[in-house]
Amino acid sequence: MSVLRLSLQVLLVITSLILTLLILLHKGRGGGLSDMFGGGMSSSMGSSGVAERNLNRFTIAIGVTWGIVIVLLNLIYRFFPDAF
Repeated sequence: MSVLRLSLQVLLVITSLILTLLILLHKGRGGGLSDMFGGGMSSSMGSSGVAERNLNRFTIAIGVTWGIVIVLLNLIYRFFPDAF
């Protein structure tokens, strides 16, 4: 159980960092980090459709993975409290 807990905690840290970066890359109302990498020029031309959709899909997948890891860690903590 300790190996499972440790691997889930490592996965939680990795997905948290990736999710933070992906959210910051999204184009908001006032821009974002995507403007810093040249996204501001291409967004005014309207050519960011496919890239934005792929970024949305990847963000949703990482977000769902993050949520599942949190639920699994809470289940392990609830049913196996001596594992912590």
